Amino acid sequence: MRHAAAICAAALIAAFCPPAIAEGDAAADARAASEMLANATRALDEADGASSRVKALSQTVRAFEAGLRAMRAGLRQAAIRAQTLELDLASREAEIAQLLGVLSAIDATPAPVTLLHPAGPVGTARSGMLLADVTPALNARAAALRTDLEDLTSLRALQQSAAQKLTDGLATAQEARTRLSQAIADRTDLPRRFTEDPVKTALLIASTESLSGFASGLSQIALDEAPGSLPGIEDRKGQLPLPVEGRILRRAGEADAAGITRPGIVMAAPPRALVTTPAAATLRYHGPLLDYGNVAILEPQSGILLVFAGMDVVYGEIGQVLPGGSPVGLMGGLGAAGEQADDEIVPAELLEAATEWTQTLYIEVRQGDTAVDPALWFKTDKDD
Repeated sequence: MRHAAAICAAALIAAFCPPAIAEGDAAADARAASEMLANATRALDEADGASSRVKALSQTVRAFEAGLRAMRAGLRQAAIRAQTLELDLASREAEIAQLLGVLSAIDATPAPVTLLHPAGPVGTARSGMLLADVTPALNARAAALRTDLEDLTSLRALQQSAAQKLTDGLATAQEARTRLSQAIADRTDLPRRFTEDPVKTALLIASTESLSGFASGLSQIALDEAPGSLPGIEDRKGQLPLPVEGRILRRAGEADAAGITRPGIVMAAPPRALVTTPAAATLRYHGPLLDYGNVAILEPQSGILLVFAGMDVVYGEIGQVLPGGSPVGLMGGLGAAGEQADDEIVPAELLEAATEWTQTLYIEVRQGDTAVDPALWFKTDKDD
């Protein structure tokens, strides 16, 4: 009996040896993301006492964006590893059952029987030698199986913990955005280069048929405009930071799915991402425009306009001079405009790496009355 069990075990060991899958990387990533969210939460508590609440809250929102991206990535990794383990264990279910059966048979065999063999003393000796060789390997496979099962249990616990951290982080991030919106509304210390004429603005919008035509008429809506210009950005040409964390989907002149080409670039960005000024600039216009959605038009120096289109929320007052890195808007969420559907656990179908960037921001640069390639002004090489 024991001889037969030993031979069966040897055959199982030869066929049943895929490597175990560890969850260490996923756990480390989740812990790092959790620490990022904890730091962002502490920063939120400290932001109200900062001398510049808008700046502090902007940095806090960006910290939450980074932490939430890391946590989503950790959740994806944990889910993939757990699924791989589950599929691996399921594919080996028959072999596992056989291994457990062999181990049970060996353990249940009475000790006196193991000393006897139909072939006599020589057979008994051979059986003992074979068993001595097989037993360590059986123990190793049993230990590997136990490790796989423990890893799967740990991964499931990690997923539950990370999901709760993500839920809490999303809620606190939304609180940070709310505080930021209030701080911007309460801000009174920004210089103003002109006062908007709302009637002329409405007439310009009504008569506009293109972004180019609207941009050309912006000077008409300004009252009591201060002479001169801001220091300018010529010396930073090609080095301006992009206004949102994301990646470039289409460059200037590239056609979209409908075959339409535009002179600007289109960036993919995460839900509720913060859009900021690449340099100090006058806010020439913000609000809905044509089919571009919410638009912000910035003038960093006379004759140059930066156009950002596609935001869900826009900040500031027309005519104000915004510092570099100042928030001008927020991207939309996973649901319709105004909904906070992103402030929930991301649905399983959106946990794929390619679907994290669900929002698009259009960026156009205009010099005089001409649109130029934004790649000439913005540092875009790292986003390819």
